[in-house]
Amino acid sequence: MAGASLSLVVFICWISLGNVWGEEKVFSDNITRILDRLLDGYDNRLRPGSGGGITEVKTDIFVTSFGPVSDVKMEYTMDMFFRQMWVDERLKFEGPTEILRLNNRMVDKIWTPDTFFRNSKKSISHNMTTPNKLFRIMQNGTVLYTMRLTISAECPMRLMDFPMDGHACPLRFGSYAYTSSEIIFTWRKGLTASVECPKESMSLLQYDLVGQTLSSEMIKLNTGQYSVQVVYFHLQRKLGYYLIQTYIPLIMVVVLSQVSFWINKESVPARTVAGITTVLTMTTLSISARQSLPKVSYATAMDWFIAVCFAFVASALVDSFQEGLKRRNHSVSCSEPGEIPPTPIFLQQGSAFPQIPQLAGTSRIDSYARILFPLTFALFNLVYWYIYLAKDTMERAR
Repeated sequence: MAGASLSLVVFICWISLGNVWGEEKVFSDNITRILDRLLDGYDNRLRPGSGGGITEVKTDIFVTSFGPVSDVKMEYTMDMFFRQMWVDERLKFEGPTEILRLNNRMVDKIWTPDTFFRNSKKSISHNMTTPNKLFRIMQNGTVLYTMRLTISAECPMRLMDFPMDGHACPLRFGSYAYTSSEIIFTWRKGLTASVECPKESMSLLQYDLVGQTLSSEMIKLNTGQYSVQVVYFHLQRKLGYYLIQTYIPLIMVVVLSQVSFWINKESVPARTVAGITTVLTMTTLSISARQSLPKVSYATAMDWFIAVCFAFVASALVDSFQEGLKRRNHSVSCSEPGEIPPTPIFLQQGSAFPQIPQLAGTSRIDSYARILFPLTFALFNLVYWYIYLAKDTMERAR
């Protein structure tokens, strides 16, 4: 009895599996016939509506990784999913499914837009382990085509406000051969949601991605007028690195250069060494600060700060030289020709020595410099930081 029950259960399972396999075979056969019918007489050299209406290509972008940004090369790199959608009346079908989910092999058999990135320096289409492309056809002939790309694009930068600057880096794309009378590009989700940049996908060290601006433009060239989609990525530079590496060391060097005003005016070698050391340190800092920038012909905000700091340090050095020169001239004038200047260290008992100059104490220049230099430098910093921190340094989208 148990054996008969087991045989019955096995027989029922075998019948069920046979029905499922039969249904799957019928379904796959139907999809195959649909694809064969779609491609029967289909010419992928002709765009949808060729000779008639305009083909509208709807686009949107999902950014998976943004960065790095190179100031020297004036370019940025991003990894993204680039989506395009259009309607091809020749691909309408009726069948057991509403959407045909196909692989990249189908892409070469139908018409696709000849989209290219106008300001791209280098583009990579990912092909590991297979071409990273998604292709779907809806019953009404709507086609969805998605691919994964890595793009290095040009980003013109104006560095007058460096390092408190912000930039609008563009990404422009459109059709290479079809004019606006044949193909027009639009944003699939409007001007606010067609480009998505999740915070977790940002890999920027020196910038913050504060937003993006989308637009649609028409570019007129010798070969005609073309529809172009533009997205500007707004990047604001982070100031922390430059405060630690440049600004704070520069301020400390200027403060140290003013220590020479408090050294006894007779210690000319000590004052001179302190002045020359601070000048050399300032020169080294200014050179290292420019290494991360392109060789632009105009002065940046950091250049102005370095120039003013250099002026303060050089002024302190000049003051030290002046004090040394005064002492030397005074000593020579109090000596007879050919005679070694007297030294105040070896005094004879009972001798007044009226020709020995009184070199001890503080000079009038040092007394003024001890007050004027710090106050002037503090005032300069107050004005400098107020101007640049209160100023909107973000570039406008051009």
